[in-house]
Amino acid sequence: MTGAGGRHTPVWFMRQAGRSLPEYRDLRAGTTMIEACFDPEMTCEVTLQPVRRHGVDAAIFFSDIVIPLAAAGVDIDIVPGTGPVVAQPIRSEDDVAALPELTPDRLEKVAEAVRLVVRALDPEVALIGFAGAPFTLASYLVEGGPSRNHERTKSLMHSRPDLWNALLAKLADLTTVFLRAQIEAGVDAVQLFDSWAGALSLRDYRSLVLPHSADVLGDEVVSSVPRTHFGVGTGELLGAMGEAGVDVVGVDWRIPLDDAATRAPGKILQGNLDPAMLFADREPLDAEVRRILDEAARARDLGARGHVFNLGHGVLPATDPGALTHVVELVHELTGR
Repeated sequence: MTGAGGRHTPVWFMRQAGRSLPEYRDLRAGTTMIEACFDPEMTCEVTLQPVRRHGVDAAIFFSDIVIPLAAAGVDIDIVPGTGPVVAQPIRSEDDVAALPELTPDRLEKVAEAVRLVVRALDPEVALIGFAGAPFTLASYLVEGGPSRNHERTKSLMHSRPDLWNALLAKLADLTTVFLRAQIEAGVDAVQLFDSWAGALSLRDYRSLVLPHSADVLGDEVVSSVPRTHFGVGTGELLGAMGEAGVDVVGVDWRIPLDDAATRAPGKILQGNLDPAMLFADREPLDAEVRRILDEAARARDLGARGHVFNLGHGVLPATDPGALTHVVELVHELTGR
């Protein structure tokens, strides 16, 4: 699923498998997020739900950014309404040294879930694997949870670059193992989420983050499938993110796709409908979809190799599922050939 050909522009949505669907809420009742992600049958069902409901062109494997940390044995919890919370934040050399390695045997339930999805999924629908990038994982570990300003993370980056690079090297290895397990179990492509990279300057991203993401994306197994890189608020970083070794660059809603084409030349672009627009009336929503498709056409004229229609970030929990189905149908209608 590249967006460079085919019968229509492909469509999928970040967080399409999740809280916006009543069938998801029913299935997940009484289970924690981490429990759900290590239950192969539940993971499979959640991954398939939006494909059945919306008719999207790709399934995104149901997981969470911190699942490889949990699989490795890090004491981490996903607290409803808060997000990931780490029991022992990283503060010192000893903390980095104590960070456990992730071995493939700890991911057997994840791999089994992928195999279940592959067996159940229509061959025409792609399955996209999922992982958080080293910087975003490091931010959770250093801050101890979600952070607005990432002050402890940035302080460590600049005060102790040796320690910072040692931490990210370990996290790059962990992320690579996580993606390899999904690829070897049958996913068709992968997306590396660097959710918090938009908090960084281009200078800091290039010197202290990019090399570690490139190590993940350049792995022999990871690079055997199409790779997408995405972050929020990363308009100024798009060129560098493209240089990390990817086929597709995800674009949030803040910059037009034709602008993104000049910042990340020669890449397939993914995006970039504002998730809040799904709450609008049909007329302005349809106008936004048409605008994005027009920008994608101009982006191709500027050298972009294709377009995958998506949101500029994840589906918001209160989104009407009918709006998502409508967008899929509209994109397919407008780009069918």
